[in-house]
Amino acid sequence: MYYPTVFLLLPVLCSIISTSRAASSVSRKCEDSLATPLPYSSFTSSSVYGRAYGAGYAKLNRKQGAGGWSPLDTDRYQWLQVDLGSRKQVVAIVTQGRYSSSDWTSKYRLLYSDTQKNWRPYLQDGNIWTFDGNVNSEGVVRHELQHAILARYIRFIPVDWSKDGRIGVRLELYGCSYWADVISFDGHGVISYRLRSKKMKIVKDVIFLKFRTTTGDGVLLHGEGQQGDYISLELRRARLQLSINLGSNQYGSIQGHTSVTSGSLLDDDHWHSVVIERYRRNVNFTLDHHTQQFRTNGEFDHLDLDYEISFGGLPVSVKPSSGGRENFVGCMEGITYNGDNITNLVRRKKVDTSSFRNLTFSCAESNSFSVFFNSTSFLRLPGQSDSDTLSVSLSFRTWNPNGLLLFTALADGWVEVALTEGKITVYMNVTQKKNTRIDISSGSGLNDGQWHSVHLNALENYAMLTVDGDEASTVRTAIPIQIQTGGTYYFGGYFLHTNTRSLQRSFQGCMQMIHVDDHLADLRALEQGLIGTFENVSLDMCAIVDRCVPNHCEHGGRCSQTWDTFSCNCTGTGYTGATCHTSMYQQSCEEYKHQGKSSGSYWIDPDSSGSLAPFRVNCDMTGEKVWTTLKNNLSPQTSVTSADQEGKAVLQITYNVTDEQVLSVTSSAEYCEQYVAYACRMSRLLNTPDGVAFTWWVGRANERHSYWGGSGPGIQKCSCGIEHNCTDPRHFCNCDADLRAWKEDAGLLVYKDHLPVSQVVVGDTSRAGSEAKLTIGPLKCQGDRNYWNAASFSSPASYLHFPSFRGETSTDISFYFKTSSTHGVFLENLGTTDFLHIELRGGSVVSFSFNVGGERMELSVHSPVPLNDDQWHRVEAEKNIKEAVLQLNGQYREVRPTPPQGHTKLEFYSELYVGASSGQRGFLGCMRALKINGMTFDLEGRAKGTQGVNPGCQGHCSSYAMHCRNGGKCLEKYNGYSCDCSLTAYDGPFCTDDVGGYFETGTLVRYDFLPEAGAFALREEKSLSGVGVPSEANLTQEELVFSFSTSSAPSILVYISSRTQDYLAVVLRHNGTLQIRYSLGGLAEPYTIDVDHRNMANGQPHSINITRNLREIRIQLDHYPVSTYTLPEDSDTQFNLVKSIFLGKVFETGQIDPILIERYNTPGFVGCLSRVQLNSVAPLKAALRSGLAAPISTHGILVPSNCGASPLTISPMASASDPWHIEAAGAVFPFNEDKASEDGVDRNSAIIGGIISMVIFTVLCIMVFVIRHMFRHKGSYHTNEAKGAESADCADAAIIVNDPAFTETIDESKKEWFI
Repeated sequence: MYYPTVFLLLPVLCSIISTSRAASSVSRKCEDSLATPLPYSSFTSSSVYGRAYGAGYAKLNRKQGAGGWSPLDTDRYQWLQVDLGSRKQVVAIVTQGRYSSSDWTSKYRLLYSDTQKNWRPYLQDGNIWTFDGNVNSEGVVRHELQHAILARYIRFIPVDWSKDGRIGVRLELYGCSYWADVISFDGHGVISYRLRSKKMKIVKDVIFLKFRTTTGDGVLLHGEGQQGDYISLELRRARLQLSINLGSNQYGSIQGHTSVTSGSLLDDDHWHSVVIERYRRNVNFTLDHHTQQFRTNGEFDHLDLDYEISFGGLPVSVKPSSGGRENFVGCMEGITYNGDNITNLVRRKKVDTSSFRNLTFSCAESNSFSVFFNSTSFLRLPGQSDSDTLSVSLSFRTWNPNGLLLFTALADGWVEVALTEGKITVYMNVTQKKNTRIDISSGSGLNDGQWHSVHLNALENYAMLTVDGDEASTVRTAIPIQIQTGGTYYFGGYFLHTNTRSLQRSFQGCMQMIHVDDHLADLRALEQGLIGTFENVSLDMCAIVDRCVPNHCEHGGRCSQTWDTFSCNCTGTGYTGATCHTSMYQQSCEEYKHQGKSSGSYWIDPDSSGSLAPFRVNCDMTGEKVWTTLKNNLSPQTSVTSADQEGKAVLQITYNVTDEQVLSVTSSAEYCEQYVAYACRMSRLLNTPDGVAFTWWVGRANERHSYWGGSGPGIQKCSCGIEHNCTDPRHFCNCDADLRAWKEDAGLLVYKDHLPVSQVVVGDTSRAGSEAKLTIGPLKCQGDRNYWNAASFSSPASYLHFPSFRGETSTDISFYFKTSSTHGVFLENLGTTDFLHIELRGGSVVSFSFNVGGERMELSVHSPVPLNDDQWHRVEAEKNIKEAVLQLNGQYREVRPTPPQGHTKLEFYSELYVGASSGQRGFLGCMRALKINGMTFDLEGRAKGTQGVNPGCQGHCSSYAMHCRNGGKCLEKYNGYSCDCSLTAYDGPFCTDDVGGYFETGTLVRYDFLPEAGAFALREEKSLSGVGVPSEANLTQEELVFSFSTSSAPSILVYISSRTQDYLAVVLRHNGTLQIRYSLGGLAEPYTIDVDHRNMANGQPHSINITRNLREIRIQLDHYPVSTYTLPEDSDTQFNLVKSIFLGKVFETGQIDPILIERYNTPGFVGCLSRVQLNSVAPLKAALRSGLAAPISTHGILVPSNCGASPLTISPMASASDPWHIEAAGAVFPFNEDKASEDGVDRNSAIIGGIISMVIFTVLCIMVFVIRHMFRHKGSYHTNEAKGAESADCADAAIIVNDPAFTETIDESKKEWFI
């Protein structure tokens, strides 16, 4: 099975980090009560129901006053605020309802701030988090915060409350104190920290800091060295970019630059924490608890810096080449660099801060006041009325491409400013006397989440629209009629107006810096109710969330978003689904074959949803085994030239796939091979077994090998050296004889752990007259052990257990099963709070249930056919942050959206149980190919030591027999099945390949039935294991099927004779029409059937099926309807003693119908016959397949061809319409003699020949051994052979055959054997 490379975690460098970071993880537990010790005045609220319900009574378990806080109004505008006195670290919150009442809060949110301004909502899983509160007045509900809050002020926002009472709450906050040095950066000052020595070669770094800013660009830290090394952290468009270069080589071929981007919307004036941990080339880059792990480019491990590193900008020395990069504007705190607290050193004046105009250790409050709009929000502000000038400006940020920014009614008409498809559009409608509509627009892509400014200015006779302050791009338009303002401005929506335009969607996002009539709107006065009004807005906060950071679209899917959700574009990734998690392709050629696919080029994805990208391979499915082929870039017989100074030529072999992709194929394959050939003329290959090899090759893991094709590891010989048939017996490779004539050493490399060949170094081509040509064939692998990795569950109480795994945000599970039981749990994982469960119910329903954030979801798929039919069925289940999918057999599925909250909490803490472990009825049957998150689970391996579970599973034919076509029989195998085509006229893995031949003039094929057998040979099919020959029979029914094509007539197509006067003949008459002649006795003349449809000798393929049952004859010709005929009453119904089948021409002794001989037999059939079959006898196949023992004779020239084949009535899916098939070629290929041995028909003779060769070879080895034993010297013979090697042909073969992992060379004392 394939395991993706695990990124090595960096060592914990706690000793390096101190002070500010240590404050967040102090040695004592951070569990102090923060709210209870506070005075009454530290609690404030939006309103109180009465004096006894004041905010100061909202302490946990307190009964003073009315026993808690309750606001005057029970709506979503209420809040309770706690002033902690200073910045604190809050890790948990506990709530209660109001004492002894019907008042409680069932759902709530949290806001926090350092200044009572610019409030920030508590986020979790990328969403504004809603906490579950209380269901009564006395119960205590505690929530541990996934990420600690660092703030002075906490606001409690009720979202839902008691249905029988009011909002009520008592609460407690748990945490601890927090302190850190803060430094304010004005864009001019830069901290230059001098390193301990002028030049530092650093192998590990730990950098920590927190920053807060309203500016989207600026350098946070920078350090560089004279050799080109550097490290830089900077804001770019409110995203954080880390750039590292550990060095490039002098030629520039190895580039060390590495750049990683994280986060977004970081100009929100909130604190963000950054941790950079580097150990050599491994880097952890953490921003606000989200960690990216990566390795730097290049080959160097040290960061070489020159005497200083700067914070807040670039030092003066590098500014000329900085390219206009801006310094940081904002605040930083807790800066540490490799254990040094930089902020503390600045406070102690140990660091150069001369560039600061005014160094301050506090963070100035922001003057911005944001307004947060949802889909039902609006803001109304007053302005001048009856004015002929309209001037409005604002800044906004949003993800939505559309939304209403501003609406104002004129004295006669209206003005609307909107966001339309990402650009600003202004609609002005003036209705004096007649309608005058003015439309102007500017900008593009303004829904990117960044702040953008809009300024609309309408004067006496023209209007101007400016976006993002770009005066050069200001759009101007003439106004033919003077406007007159109405004095009221609506922002974000216009819900009070009776004529609301339904086409305009309301705005979702944030606004700030709103100016009306060139005056900044006082939004704090609006909050206090002094001016204007608002509805469903959140003041002094911007709760924009970037749902694409981190990117939940996997495998390179492109994320896009609106305010409420995100979507993934998976085009071109090879994956599909809501988050591009599910692979579009099958895991191997083996899986394609068992879907009924034919040979061709396919994309495979061995780890499915894992990190390995899909890649293209060639699948050969013509034989019993499926071959996966990976081609390389080396042409056959490539001349070896361009030797280096040492006289060695290096040839690189590439495969257009990564090493990991190759490993995924070889690791799951049962067998792999790669053909190598070295053609030489005066170019030695390997030298002696004990010398330094002239030529070697490099395989997997860059390991060097000096054995050649046909040999094995540790044996520096070629195949001729193993088989003792080299050109010169003194050498062990043909090429090592160093002859002037061309020689070749070739063979197969079969040790798959060494494959593929990635490089060949040829060392003997620089001499005069030396030449060499190299051939490296494709890597070919056979089988897929993961696909057939199966286990059988023989008891409902049996199960397999595996180590626990973490679901993360996406989890997918797939497996095959077969069972005869109606119920059973396939697998489950029961955690402390989360679970996963898949089971079979009622024999036709598969259910998939899991938990997300405390909410249980269940999907069920009902199959219209029973699932307990002991056939293979496939289950695929997936859950991700957007949806859950359950699919059965690739066609029946259910899809349901998942709740947005709770996904990152989904961890499976218990073991995974395949079967049921919790007392339920477990699965009873077979399961195979279990994959979870792209990883194959070894069911066979785990089953070997588990009671009630057995490795492997029989019974593949019950599901895949339908792929054996045309009467082929399905044969069970341990890890699959095969189709027996011996009783058919077809060939190939699924009995779909036509067997046909081209008949030249005078060619005939004769098939004779044995005379001594009984009457059942043709009537009943022989057993699958039998190899007997059908014999003469008396038939009362027969079926003759064949195809043909010809351009000449007349001729005999098929003639079936008997030892009596009975016969059956199919002939083409002079006009090309078909005639069937039956003579069964009892009639003076044969019964003839003339098929006068059309001329059949037109060169086109035609198929015919003649079926007789007693007197009834049915004829199917091509696509025409079946015709039925009846033998006369005087005719016999028994075809007596069938003797022979003739194809193409009749050459028979005895009395034959003279009409046949005179009219049709000369000169004979010229054309193609294909798939000829009489009942279970296929005479043409027997003639063309020499490996079949049959009484067959051929006269004349018979050339294999399927030119007479007509398409199958029910054919497999055409390649052109098959989405998995890369090439649009047909599935039926002309017969190829090179493939004859792959078809399986030559298998018997090949085996017999192989056995004879092995026996002869063994005898020769024994004779040589005896002779040499009689005359050998008195030395001893030592080898490192294992037991059982004595059965091999010779010593070298024993080493190779007995132990594939054997890597030791033959002992020195063995040299005397080869003198």
